[in-house]
Amino acid sequence: MFHWLEERPFFFAVGVFTVVSFAGLIEILPNFAEASRPTVGTKPYSTLELAGRHVYIADSCNACHSQLIRPFKSETDRYGMYSLSGEYAYDRPFLWGSKRAGPDLHRVGAYRTTDWHENHMWEPVSVVPGSIMPAYKHMFSNQADIETAYAEAVTVNKVFNVPYNTNITMRDGSTANVKLPATYDEAKADVLAEAKIIASGMKNQDVKDAVERGEIPQIVALIAYLNSLK
Repeated sequence: MFHWLEERPFFFAVGVFTVVSFAGLIEILPNFAEASRPTVGTKPYSTLELAGRHVYIADSCNACHSQLIRPFKSETDRYGMYSLSGEYAYDRPFLWGSKRAGPDLHRVGAYRTTDWHENHMWEPVSVVPGSIMPAYKHMFSNQADIETAYAEAVTVNKVFNVPYNTNITMRDGSTANVKLPATYDEAKADVLAEAKIIASGMKNQDVKDAVERGEIPQIVALIAYLNSLK
């Protein structure tokens, strides 16, 4: 058989390609599947965080900020641990980005505070002298779309089988119960409770008053999302 193949280069090449491809699939696919599973400490976004992610996308924050730290010392020294595929398990869509007019934000929640984000979004140069980023003052009065955010959470749970209603192992070894709200009213109650925590760390009185009235300004949702990026 081998003699027959040696006399026919085309079939020999096809045979080698087939064997190498099959072996590659056996080696690569299981590791790829394992690497794409959620990493420890990664959990689905809350409804408020999803609403903030929608604001982030709508205002094209991903056009100037990447969320992908590459495994190079120059990257990890500035932004922290390089990104792992399992950290994007709950992202629909991915927001890796391909341009950095501003810094990478994949771990911004680990070193920026609610107060810092509030000042930065209101007047970027007040905290980053020379910044070319525009102010986003409209976020302080525009309302976040909580209904669409909840609809997305329900959709990804049913269509993509995102593991809500389960215990997630956190980085410190503790467990956190992740539960998808059963109804939209329940989701709104969770959103308001989370929003009040965010607003308590802000200075803008109009935002505080809005949250007390049960309204959710976009800036509150955006900060909730940015704080989740760790």
